Amino acid sequence: MSKGALAARKSLTLVPAPEADGAHRIKLSSPLPLYTQIKEILRARILDGSYQPHQQMPSESEMMAAFDVSRITVRQALNDLQGEGLIFRIHGKGSFVSKPKAFQDLGRLQGFGEAMRQMGYETFARVLSIRTVLPPPQVAEKLHLPKRAKVTELHRLRFLNREPISLDVTYVPAAIGQRLAKEDLAARDIFAILENDYGLALGHAELQIGSTLADETLAGQLKVEEGSPVLFIERTTHTADGAPIDYEHLYYRGDAFQYKVRVDRVPVAERAS
Repeated sequence: MSKGALAARKSLTLVPAPEADGAHRIKLSSPLPLYTQIKEILRARILDGSYQPHQQMPSESEMMAAFDVSRITVRQALNDLQGEGLIFRIHGKGSFVSKPKAFQDLGRLQGFGEAMRQMGYETFARVLSIRTVLPPPQVAEKLHLPKRAKVTELHRLRFLNREPISLDVTYVPAAIGQRLAKEDLAARDIFAILENDYGLALGHAELQIGSTLADETLAGQLKVEEGSPVLFIERTTHTADGAPIDYEHLYYRGDAFQYKVRVDRVPVAERAS
């Protein structure tokens, strides 16, 4: 490598030099193309917070020198990152880190943390409150509870890459909730606890998706402007035998999260002649 390229690599603070960070060097012996290796290095830096949202990325020339590769290789890596929504480009100015906008597949029943960790995002929750209460009529109906039966109401603020992403309001039967209150709900998903610790197999969930406006309290929790549109999801989760076990109101920041779903077309039956 030339002295100029080595100097450029060392000056590129957000792309660690191989001598300083062996986990982030490109490997000529790897079966992965060079642009894929560079993409993964930059992607890891975005997801671990080394690159902050809206921060300008190093220039193409700096990356060429830092990784000792061609411009087309760098551009392919950046194109892939842009396709993932991790960066955006401004003509004449360069590439910038996008604000994280994660997505969750509606075709799979997963807890938020479980889904995000599989995609490489850092996630945790802050428990705001947990208490045993008499449920509102809607909650009692959704959970098929008898009269005067109590529920555990749990409020959690969920974080994605250290930024607040959602407020989750969860209701479960009190017998389960009293056990959940002793769990590490900041780091673990309720779904995982129900299945792995309590032996309750989950079967399906019913969802309704809409929108609402953030009031003063919700706006402060999610760090958005009061009156901003917020994605609202009502979800009832059932065990494998069909019994409702978890009812939730989920409030997601619309600028940082989206759901996706695959929809297959059902062939229209031919009309009888």
